[in-house]
Amino acid sequence: MTIENWLRPAWLFNRRVGMALLVALLVASIAVAVNIVGISIVGSIDDWERWLRAHSAHFLVWRLLVYTATAYGWWWMRRRLREREPDSESHQRLLRVEIAAVVTIVLLEASQLLRAG
Repeated sequence: MTIENWLRPAWLFNRRVGMALLVALLVASIAVAVNIVGISIVGSIDDWERWLRAHSAHFLVWRLLVYTATAYGWWWMRRRLREREPDSESHQRLLRVEIAAVVTIVLLEASQLLRAG
């Protein structure tokens, strides 16, 4: 193994990973821009935090809609995957991913609830 190969692992510099990193950077940039615009509109960071707390119910409804759309898409994808790969190994992988996703969402919402309460 040469030093050049060690410094440039192939999995890190392929198109798929690059697109995922680009999308993550784009989402983070949009979040920063929304916060900057929000702070400049309401005047200060404290006012921005108060506005966010006052509208937390709207954000909860938004998150529930996003979770519903994601669950519908997952259910559609899951049905197609089960038809294509009916073996028990792929079912176990799907089950692990589903459990991890539900635990992640529950922890995220619980942290929001604890932070607000």
